[in-house]
Amino acid sequence: MSVAPSDSVAFKPFASAPGEASTDRISAIRLSLVYLPLHAPISDAKVLTGRQKPLTEVAFLFAEISTEGGHEGLGFSYSKRAGGPALYAHAQEIAPELIGEDPSDIARLWNKLVWAGASMGRSGAAVQAVAAFDIALWDLKARRAGLPLAKLLGAHRDAVSVYNTSGGFLSTPIEQVLENIDLARSRGVAGIKLKVGSPDPRVDLARVETVREHLGDGVPLMVDANQQWDRITATRVGRVLEKFDLTWIEEPLDAYDAEGHAALAATLDTPIATGEMLTSAHEHAALIEAGSSDFVQPDAPRVGGITPFLQIMTLADYKGRSLAPHFAMEIHVHLSAAYPRTAWVEHFEWLEPLFNERLELREGRMVIPGRAGLGLSLSDQAAAWTKEAARFGEGA
Repeated sequence: MSVAPSDSVAFKPFASAPGEASTDRISAIRLSLVYLPLHAPISDAKVLTGRQKPLTEVAFLFAEISTEGGHEGLGFSYSKRAGGPALYAHAQEIAPELIGEDPSDIARLWNKLVWAGASMGRSGAAVQAVAAFDIALWDLKARRAGLPLAKLLGAHRDAVSVYNTSGGFLSTPIEQVLENIDLARSRGVAGIKLKVGSPDPRVDLARVETVREHLGDGVPLMVDANQQWDRITATRVGRVLEKFDLTWIEEPLDAYDAEGHAALAATLDTPIATGEMLTSAHEHAALIEAGSSDFVQPDAPRVGGITPFLQIMTLADYKGRSLAPHFAMEIHVHLSAAYPRTAWVEHFEWLEPLFNERLELREGRMVIPGRAGLGLSLSDQAAAWTKEAARFGEGA
């Protein structure tokens, strides 16, 4: 499925009557459940307070879609800790709904898949399974056009400001955090995000102060509390954090506390960012309409794919918000590039072994790949980590 940088996938029109549009049909789908192991267990505030166990692996649902016309698309969804088998099981149930369909009708197909499993709900695991198909269809459409996805959507920039998260977890000693920061900066990362939310806020403040001194003034620095604080703590700690000139404070409150986030955004000078844990466009709309954040942080695999992500982008733009998608930089570099306002992309190198290609960092920005579609193909390592696979349609 690899597409060379200079290659474009030629559209092969079907014979049709004069004046009738040519169409293609989905002929086969391959699903795979892949477990990506992490080099070391990862902990944030939810782990230190007993809500979750350390993260040791990430489950990925991959969807590879092929058409009668010879076109292909690759999409994925994921789950941290529990949920991977559920995504895979639901995807197997709904995959046959796509066989014989025109892959260009992405919005209609998104609705068809969601309603096929509507009794499971239109958020959560149900739409996260749909996301793998939806992303694959957008990848296919862009490949067929011979364009990077960002260009198909209409790019506002050729590279997006990038910040690193993976080096600043609470489980990482501060000395190692500083080494990770230097490494990330040497690779071309612009900003650094540090996890906070320790049981003792004084520990957080000391870590933030150390990192700010290490970076110096003017370097973008973000903190992420992972929903750890209540409203009073968030306000008090947020006021102390003002002196560090943060780019944003992320998830200071429970992800669904629209009112609390809005009050905090109105109280503090530091911008508020939230939204990564939401699993539908409707949930994001509630936060955006309430003025809950300065930066919206949707995650395309979590909200159901690129189709609902574009709805979130439209509303966020209308409301004047900045964009900083969560995780999955391989997808979000394209979507952030297509956003008209301030946008960031989050650098996580965790997913790199899954793909043959690498994203380029240059002077604090992540460059849109020149390859068609998402510009990704699955690696041999992804095949080695595959636990289950199923095929539908031709050759099943």
